Amino acid sequence: MKYFSKALLSENSSRFNANLINSCTGYKSCNIIATKSSKGITNAAIFNSVMHIGSNPPMLGFIMRPLTVARHTYDNIKETGCFTVNHVTEALSMDAHQTAAKYGNNVSEFSKTALKEDYLHDFHAPFVKHSPIRLGCNYVNEYEIKENSTILMIGSIEHIYLEDDLVDASGHILLEKSKTLTTLGLDGYALPQHLYRLSYAQPDTPLKKL
Repeated sequence: MKYFSKALLSENSSRFNANLINSCTGYKSCNIIATKSSKGITNAAIFNSVMHIGSNPPMLGFIMRPLTVARHTYDNIKETGCFTVNHVTEALSMDAHQTAAKYGNNVSEFSKTALKEDYLHDFHAPFVKHSPIRLGCNYVNEYEIKENSTILMIGSIEHIYLEDDLVDASGHILLEKSKTLTTLGLDGYALPQHLYRLSYAQPDTPLKKL
C-alpha cells in the first residue's frame, strides 16, 4: 500500500499535494453557484464544497476560499443576501469548469461561456438554465475557519426546482436519473452509478436492501 506521511508531503510539489489532498476524501458535489451584484452584474462559479447542513429548517453550506483576493461570489452574496446552487451535468461541465477562470468584477461568466441565466419567481440571483436541479438560497451566516482562513457560508434553501420525475414517493431525488456529475480533485469529473438504498440501521437487526 502506498503511504504518505505529513512530513513526506513536504517533499512533493505543491501541485502534487493539492491534487492528492483534494482527491483523498473521495468524490465531491459539483455545482455552479450563481449570484448577481447590486449593480446587476451576474457571476457564476463552480464549487465542489456544497454540503448538507440541515433539513429542518432546510440549510446548506459551502466553503469560500480566503478573501486575500477578490471573491465575487462572496461580495455579491453579502451585498444582496441571496444565491443559487445549480447541479452540473456533462453537457454543462465544460462551461462550468471555465467559470474557475479569474475574470474581472465587471465581467459575467455567463457572457464568457455558453451558460444561460434563468430567472424564476422574481428571485434576484439567476439560476442556470438546463441545470436539472436548482436551489434558491438566502444568506444566513458565515464562520471563519481560522486554521486556513477559509469561510463556511450558510444559506437557507428557499426554492427547489427539479426536472419532472426526479423525486420518488419517499422524497429521494433520483440523482442518477438527473445525470448530476461529481468532482474528483481539482479537475476531474465523474458520473456516479446508484447501487442501492439500505434500511434504517438498528442494533442487532439485519439490514435490508430497499
